[in-house]
Amino acid sequence: MAQEYKLKGLTSLDLKAGEKREVEVEGIEEGKVLLCNVGGKTSAIGARCTHYGAPLVKGVLTGDGRLTCPWHGACFKASNGDIENAPAIDALPSFELSEKSGGVYVTGEESAIKNSRRKPKLRVNGKAPEKVVVVGGGSGALGAIEALREGGFTGGITMISSEGHTPYDRTKLSKALIDDHSKIALRDEDWFKDASVDVVYDQVTDIVFDGKKVATKSGNSFSYTKLILATGGSPKNLPLPGFKDLGNIFLLRTIPHVKEIVSAIGSKNKKIVVIGSSFIGMEVANATSKDNTVTVVGMESAPLERVMGAEVGKIFQSQLSKSGITFKLSAGVEKAIPSSTDSSNVGGVVLKDGTTLEADLVILGIGVSPQTSYLQDNDAVQLEKDGSLKTNEHFQLDGHKDVYAIGDIATYPYHGPGGNGTPTRIEHWNVAQNAGRAAANHILHPDSDPKLFTPIFWSALGSQLRYCGATPNGWDTLTLKGEPNEGKFAAYYSKGDTVVAVATMGMDPIMSQASELMRRGVMPSKGEIEGGVDILGIDVPAL
Repeated sequence: MAQEYKLKGLTSLDLKAGEKREVEVEGIEEGKVLLCNVGGKTSAIGARCTHYGAPLVKGVLTGDGRLTCPWHGACFKASNGDIENAPAIDALPSFELSEKSGGVYVTGEESAIKNSRRKPKLRVNGKAPEKVVVVGGGSGALGAIEALREGGFTGGITMISSEGHTPYDRTKLSKALIDDHSKIALRDEDWFKDASVDVVYDQVTDIVFDGKKVATKSGNSFSYTKLILATGGSPKNLPLPGFKDLGNIFLLRTIPHVKEIVSAIGSKNKKIVVIGSSFIGMEVANATSKDNTVTVVGMESAPLERVMGAEVGKIFQSQLSKSGITFKLSAGVEKAIPSSTDSSNVGGVVLKDGTTLEADLVILGIGVSPQTSYLQDNDAVQLEKDGSLKTNEHFQLDGHKDVYAIGDIATYPYHGPGGNGTPTRIEHWNVAQNAGRAAANHILHPDSDPKLFTPIFWSALGSQLRYCGATPNGWDTLTLKGEPNEGKFAAYYSKGDTVVAVATMGMDPIMSQASELMRRGVMPSKGEIEGGVDILGIDVPAL
C-alpha cells in the first residue's frame, strides 16, 4: 500500500533545471529516491538502475529527460521511470512529490522505494487477432516481447526457443561461468504466463514466408501476422586436426557449454588453453584464472587489437597478466593432440611455430556466426556473405515488410558517428535488446520514425571495460586520456576528425555521457578532445 514518506534533509524542491539528487527516505532502511529536474519540473524515481543496481545519480540526465546509467548504458525516462534503452528490463518506480510544513514528501510503496524497481503490467484481457511469433529465446527476443506488451499489444505472442530455458543473462556465462539458470534468468515461466506469451521449446527448421508459417523440428507449425527472427549466433569451431575429434575441447555460448567446462575443470589446478584473444576468450580466461594455469593464444599482436588497437589491447594484457594469465600472441594454431594418459581427450595444442602448450582442457573463443542455417535453402530470402539478414532501420527484413531480424543475425544501417548508414552487424547483448524494442515499436507504430540508439557493450578484463559507438568504416586515430598504466583511461577512437567510439576503464561516467552526446550528434571532435575538452561538462540538449 502506498504511503507518504519524508525526504531527509530537504525543506523545499530547490533543484535547478538539469540537476539530479539522491535523497534518503526517512523511515525506510537504505531507502533512497532520485530527484530529477527536467525543464523546471522535478520528478522522483528509483535511485538504482534495475540492471545491476548502479547509482543513477552518477549517470547522465539529458535536456530531453533521458537518464542513462553510468555502468552499462541502460536508459530511463526521468519523468516516470519508463525504459528508454536496454539492458534494463524493469522500469524504475516513480513517486508523487509534495511540499508541506517545511518538508518534502514522496508517496509510494515501501517495497518500490527499497527495490528501486517497477514490474511491468503486461497481463492481457482478451486477445486481438494479430499474432507475433518470435523465433529465439535470448535478450533480443525478450526485449521485443516486453516492448510489445508495454506498448499495449493485445494480440497473441509465441516465443520459440531451442535452448529449453527462459531468456537469461548470457553475459554471465563467459564473465563468471555461472551455469545455474535460476541465478541468471531474466524472466521465469510465470512471467510469460502472466504476459499471455506462449513459450515453445523447439527448433525452427523452415519458414514459409508466403504462407506466414513457421515450421519446427517436432513437426509443429505456427502462423503469424508479424515475425521476429532473433536466433543469435553459433560459436565457431576450428577446422583443424584434433579439434572435432578430441574431448575436453569446448565452445562457449550456452548454459550446457558452461556446465561442461565447469565439470571438466573440477576443483582446481587445471592447465587451460583459451584460443582466441577476443572478448569471450579474455573473459573466460579471467574467470578461470584464480585456481588454474591459463594460457591465451591469439593471432593479433595484442588482445583485441582489431577492435581496440594494440595500445589499448596491451593494457588489457597487463591487467590479466597480474592474475597469472600467460599470452601467446601473433600465434597460429596447427592442431590439437591427445593426452598421453587418455587418448580420447585433448592433451595439448601445437602452434605453428612448433610450440606445444599442455592442456587439460581447451576453450574456443574465436567468434560466432549468424545462426541462420534454417534459412540457407529458403529461396524467399537472400543471406549476406556472412550469413546474416539485411534489414532497414526498423529492423524489417529486406523485401518482407512483416518480418524483422534482430541481434547477431541482423545487418542494419548504422547512423551513429561515422556510420553514414553503412550496413553493420553488431554482436552486442544490449544491441539485440534495443533492436527488439525497435522492432516492437514499429509493429505498434508502423508510421513512426526509426528509434536510433548508440551501441554499448561492457567486458570483465581484470577491471570493467565500457564501450560505446561502432566502427563499421574503421578508425584511424586513438586519443588516450587518464592513467593507462594504472588501468584507468578513456580512449577516443576517431575517423578523420569524428569521434566514432569511446572506451573507458575506471572512468565509467565518460562512456555514458559519450553515448548520449553521440545519440544527439553533438559529440566533440577529435581536435576538441585533444585540446582538453571535458565531455562530462557538456550538457546533452533536448531533441
